[in-house]
Amino acid sequence: MEQEPILNEHNKQEYEPAHTAEHLLNQTMIRMFGCERSKNAHIERKKSKINYNLSSCPTPEQVAEIERRMNELIQQDLPVTFEFVTRDNIPEGVVLDKLPEDASETLRIVRIGDYDICACIGSHVKSTKEIESFKITSTSYNEGSFRIVYKVKV
Repeated sequence: MEQEPILNEHNKQEYEPAHTAEHLLNQTMIRMFGCERSKNAHIERKKSKINYNLSSCPTPEQVAEIERRMNELIQQDLPVTFEFVTRDNIPEGVVLDKLPEDASETLRIVRIGDYDICACIGSHVKSTKEIESFKITSTSYNEGSFRIVYKVKV
């Protein structure tokens, strides 16, 4: 009988559709703007906020394109899967800079189709189509920090 890997305890309960959308949004921002994954996100059922370090504020057209791409990804019905790996078997493209210093030796890697891959212990939907839709409700830019406030419909 295979033993369940030991992971760090998770200190919060995410709203699965919004948390999965966070993964998609991170990868979309990386691809569109060449930035890093967000290190500052607040994910909730009613609305979520996420910040990115950008050298300039995206245009209204770019913001509309972010939302369009997100909804296109959602409709592609991408599978959300996970696997357990040890630190010496991290898949290519997985960045570990958000992990706490006391992170376990075994990590949970979450994949969203071929679009995104990252280490994460949070809760997710099984397929992007479960999210249904993504809406940016507001954005702001202040001293290199671009904030997106969004909500998902399920």
